[in-house]
Amino acid sequence: QVQLVESGGSLVQAGGSLRLSCTASGIIFSIKTMGWYRRPPGKQRELVALITSDGSIVYADSVKGRFTISRDNARNTVYLQMNSLKPEDTDVYYCNADVVTSRGFEYRFWGQGTQVTVSS
Repeated sequence: QVQLVESGGSLVQAGGSLRLSCTASGIIFSIKTMGWYRRPPGKQRELVALITSDGSIVYADSVKGRFTISRDNARNTVYLQMNSLKPEDTDVYYCNADVVTSRGFEYRFWGQGTQVTVSS
């Protein structure tokens, strides 16, 4: 079993910064893609950013130039540096990881989420 634990969510004023972390633990052979998602009110869950095992990165248009995703493969951890935060960034942020087992099977796991609140 694999667990993802997020941290770093908080209340911050508009224009401020936060750094989210998500660490995977358990029986892990390797991790392919790791990503961050959020679910705005009344909308479906949306991608914020993802990073592949070889370092390829994708950002949502709404966060380009403000957020930076990175990962530490040795620690099975993905980070999301969030700068110039806006009230519309307020949401619960979830991380996920595509984990490969020693038998070569691949599973997607999700964290419980961390709350980010940006006040105007």
